[in-house]
Amino acid sequence: MHEVIHVRRHDELTATELDALAHLFDSEYQNEYGAWNPDEPYGYSPADTHVMAFHSRELIAHAGFQRRLISVGDREILVAGTGGVLVDKRSRGTGIGGRTLRSAQEVMRDEAGVDFGFLGCREEVVPFYKSAGWVQIYATERCLSRLDQISVVVSEGGPNLVCSAKRVASQWPQGDIDLRGTPW
Repeated sequence: MHEVIHVRRHDELTATELDALAHLFDSEYQNEYGAWNPDEPYGYSPADTHVMAFHSRELIAHAGFQRRLISVGDREILVAGTGGVLVDKRSRGTGIGGRTLRSAQEVMRDEAGVDFGFLGCREEVVPFYKSAGWVQIYATERCLSRLDQISVVVSEGGPNLVCSAKRVASQWPQGDIDLRGTPW
């Protein structure tokens, strides 16, 4: 499969790209969560950078991230909070998800100026992220609820993963994590 990867700042997305994103996300989540909203995607924090893989004109994969200063223990860390990682059902198993995620990591390292990529996910997709170079960390995480953006949610054991950007993943500091907002 030959694809073309596009990287766009959120405020530079074209109408065609926004429509393609809505189609991709709605095909997966609309029945359960309603229509995708680019500025409030299902209550999660929106991406400020989108990495999109197209085959011909069809969007087949996406990974987004948002730069944010979070706290880990008593330190402040600039992360690329990663979310909206999704591959079209017909393209799963082709490797396009990993290629898109690795492209996002390149942007994090080369352009975003963040210390690490950071994400939370379901246990069953941890192997996918690990295969793309992400490292699982173990810490208590605090964030705002994606359901009301007010309530504080505290969770232990994640799973949470980080990837190298300006700093290598093995340099992730010890301590509780405060996302200082909603998750991605």
